[in-house]
Amino acid sequence: MLSMRDLTRVYRTDTVETTALDGINLEIEDGEFVAVMGPSGCGKSTLLNVIGMLDSPSSGSYVFNGEEVAGLPEAKLADVRKKNLGFIFQSFNLVDELSVRENVELALLYHDVPASERKRRADEVMDKVGIGHRAKHRPSQLSGGQQQRVAVARALIAEPKLILADEPTGNLDTHHGEEVMKMLQALNAEGSTIVMVTHSPGHADYAGRVVNMLDGRVLQERRRAA
Repeated sequence: MLSMRDLTRVYRTDTVETTALDGINLEIEDGEFVAVMGPSGCGKSTLLNVIGMLDSPSSGSYVFNGEEVAGLPEAKLADVRKKNLGFIFQSFNLVDELSVRENVELALLYHDVPASERKRRADEVMDKVGIGHRAKHRPSQLSGGQQQRVAVARALIAEPKLILADEPTGNLDTHHGEEVMKMLQALNAEGSTIVMVTHSPGHADYAGRVVNMLDGRVLQERRRAA
């Protein structure tokens, strides 16, 4: 699905140069569930942003779905994102003025999908993540775990090739965090490709492969025993 070769990301100001990613070589295949771990400041969130085309590499190659995307203009990157990627954030990023169903449907407003089809797909994906019975509620009426389920449904509704999750359990208690991880693992078992940034070794163990980072580099990788 994606391949990075000698990829760097350097941030520069008038006085300081910071290397966030330093010679990353990484491949992720269709159907994988990859967890990226490391201490704060190691580059894992920058890596996720580059994978998600929210940030561009300073040098190196990034091939996504057979296409070199490093160096593409923002308009083209936005089109690739829209067609291929779903995002799950730590802070849920739900619109409290909208119902659960309307929040989920938001992801299709940029795809020119008719209203009836948006509703059908929203109902389907809400049922899939176990939140359909809350369709008419507002996010503020839900628990943290339920809000994250809504966020997952929103990420899934456009049927993305790749789901990117940035600390998806970071704002949840232990119980709801485990619920979300089990749900992500089940989605992966059904064929979804997932890349997740996490601080939790326990949550990383839900993934099939763990990539450990330090100082902007991939330090080691390990696969979960079958």
